[in-house]
Amino acid sequence: MVNAPLTSGLAGRIAAEAEALGFAACGFAGAGEDPLRAARLEQWLGEGHHGTMEWMETRRKHRRSPQGLWPEAKSVIALGMSYAPAHDPLALEGSPALARISVYAQGKDYHDVVKKRLKALARWLVEEVPGAQVKVFVDTAPVMEKPLGEAAGIGWQGKHTNLVSPTHGSWLFLGAIYTTLDLTPAEPHRDQCGSCRACVDACPTDAFPAPYQLDARRCISYLTIEHKGPVPEEFRAALGNRIYGCDDCLAVCPWNKFASAAQAMKEFLPRAELIAPRLGELLALDDAGFRALFSGSPIKRIGRDRFIRNCLYAAGNSGNAALAGLVEGLTRDPDPVVADAARWALDRLRSDP
Repeated sequence: MVNAPLTSGLAGRIAAEAEALGFAACGFAGAGEDPLRAARLEQWLGEGHHGTMEWMETRRKHRRSPQGLWPEAKSVIALGMSYAPAHDPLALEGSPALARISVYAQGKDYHDVVKKRLKALARWLVEEVPGAQVKVFVDTAPVMEKPLGEAAGIGWQGKHTNLVSPTHGSWLFLGAIYTTLDLTPAEPHRDQCGSCRACVDACPTDAFPAPYQLDARRCISYLTIEHKGPVPEEFRAALGNRIYGCDDCLAVCPWNKFASAAQAMKEFLPRAELIAPRLGELLALDDAGFRALFSGSPIKRIGRDRFIRNCLYAAGNSGNAALAGLVEGLTRDPDPVVADAARWALDRLRSDP
């Protein structure tokens, strides 16, 4: 068992190995509970801002701190991998016949890419320090990656609640390695948002009750990805042509001027067919076609029915009467949520002058 505090020499070697594996950011934090971080989590859950993401509440004990999940952990290695886009994420805002897919989902599934590199770094670390124990996490466990990233000094949680890096802007996939090694923690990154409100003001559904607070129930990313039933009618028009996620609050962040697509992993380069897909082609997808198109993509996780539901809301917002035939056919879809979305879209298309 390794107990003695480790010098910055090992930290430097870890950071160098992380960079060699494709990580753009690396920092270190303690694994103990931070009272302020835990209090903010409890407040967010208490206000119901997590919506139907029940796992946030059922595993709150594990989420409060790394040691709540793994009591033996002493340190956290927080890591970020860039997916900075080469094109403007807002470019399709005025193209209602085309669908908008969040930048992060246009390439390979980040869960697979980041986890593979995390495991490689963890193996290296165990070989470097015999007796070290490690666990790796990327977005599928009760881990608060963004607050830990801030504590580890790789960025700060901006007013949109996402991590902002002074070097990579808002475009970082986050992962973490918990370890029994006693690594010297970094200084938490200081907030550099200043008086800027660009992200808060850009939100189409007013999902920020206040800066640094997110009500997921109003967030387009939540509504199009996590929410399983019909999207409440008050938000459907605001979805516009967004069919999977939303980049608006990230895309307007001024810190993105320091981000470069050259820093992004090649696995996250957008697939040509997902940069500006046509709504009509997406609406025609059956389950087999959906699975084939989105093989290896995070979009596959939501399934055909939820995806078509989203496309139907976009069709209803398009004003494109040429889509009415496809939409009408989907009013008879076996999935009641799809059929409901189709009826709503058809009414919108028929009522447009």
